[in-house]
Amino acid sequence: MTRPYIASKADAPWSRIWFDTSPRHLAGPGDPRHVTQALRAGGWKNYADPDFPHVVLASPDFRHTLVLEPAADTYSAWWRISSQRWHASFGGNTPAEIIAGFTDALLHPAPATEPDVWPTLQAADWTYERDERGNESARHPDGITTMERRATLTSDYFSWSADVAIPTGLGGHQRLWHAYFDDRTPRHLLAAFATALTDPAPVPRGHYDVPHSHLVTQVERGAQGEQLAAAHEARLKAIRAAARKARRSGAPTTHPAPAPAAELAAAASRGR
Repeated sequence: MTRPYIASKADAPWSRIWFDTSPRHLAGPGDPRHVTQALRAGGWKNYADPDFPHVVLASPDFRHTLVLEPAADTYSAWWRISSQRWHASFGGNTPAEIIAGFTDALLHPAPATEPDVWPTLQAADWTYERDERGNESARHPDGITTMERRATLTSDYFSWSADVAIPTGLGGHQRLWHAYFDDRTPRHLLAAFATALTDPAPVPRGHYDVPHSHLVTQVERGAQGEQLAAAHEARLKAIRAAARKARRSGAPTTHPAPAPAAELAAAASRGR
């Protein structure tokens, strides 16, 4: 029996006309497969319930997990990425290409020296500030996009966040997306996120797929279905080749004591 045609966003990139959209950090979520298929190409496996609208991925050594669960509020944590030591989350409107900067870095060995995050933002003309408590922040020239490392008011525990908040008038703001990282998140992952956040290259979006069309510029002369599909497949092919090379090099892997299914079920249930 052949599969019936059922219209779906999963038919992309052939099902619509694409526009080069910039700036990317205001372009909306895009295609989540830019993240999930890249991780699977790197050897991660999907442990999701096929009857529930989510994705649950785990790295080959079970050290890292990713849960994608859409919620009613696009500002809430749709994406949750965890390790045995740290946790990160991203709201539903966070562009997939920016999340992929973070998750792609999980597919590579950690560098010998952890990089500083702030120079990447400063090189893109973000303004940087540090106060007497050690709180640090950088602000995009658009005035609505920030990245911060701050302690809570009641403790010295620091955490990182990135935020896009659009003024609504009368002092109010509408949150477009929010990302959170605890302070144990490896700095090379944060630096990779910052690099993707500041990348000036446009991203492909449909004409009505952006949360706020007045905040972006869309040009129809961008790559269309066949070119986008070819570029995506080339990206996955490169990731598979790198994963094979890493396996041949004898990179060590570790396996957890508890059964993976139990661990992943617990990860999926958090935040529901």
